[in-house]
Amino acid sequence: MRSIEISSAYKLPTNEAELHELVATVSQTEFGLPFLHQCRFNARLRTSGGRYLLSTHDLEFNPRYMNMVGYEGLLGTIRHELCHYHLHLAGKGYRHRDADFKRLLAKVGGARYAEPSSLKRNLPIRYEYVCTQCQTHYTRRRKLDLRRYVCGICRSKLKLVRDRLAPEV
Repeated sequence: MRSIEISSAYKLPTNEAELHELVATVSQTEFGLPFLHQCRFNARLRTSGGRYLLSTHDLEFNPRYMNMVGYEGLLGTIRHELCHYHLHLAGKGYRHRDADFKRLLAKVGGARYAEPSSLKRNLPIRYEYVCTQCQTHYTRRRKLDLRRYVCGICRSKLKLVRDRLAPEV
């Protein structure tokens, strides 16, 4: 398998046509197989660099992650997603835990994991709850439905103590 030359002269794709061209080139060069489906940017991806959609065989890539890791990181993510793509179409083990996937990923030099620290949104802790019986305190970034959630220790009801964005009374 031939490897794509990585250089600072290469620029990141700015639209989906350029992204598709890059993915098709990597597929043909690294895997020796054509890429016959769609690929697109998906800014709603929060914790990964990309994903392979089993039902449509399309690939989606996170533009924020792409801008963060640059061209070399994007190539690693493309290789990773193409491993899922080609193995699934061939009827082999395409999941992260499968030996076929691990072998092919090592062979093409794809990224095993996305850099997690910068992908997750860093939301502030906004809500504070307290158990009505055992007085255990809970802090949360998102609001809880107090009809559904109870204390994890004594199973009693929770009470909202503080909403940090609500005006103080």
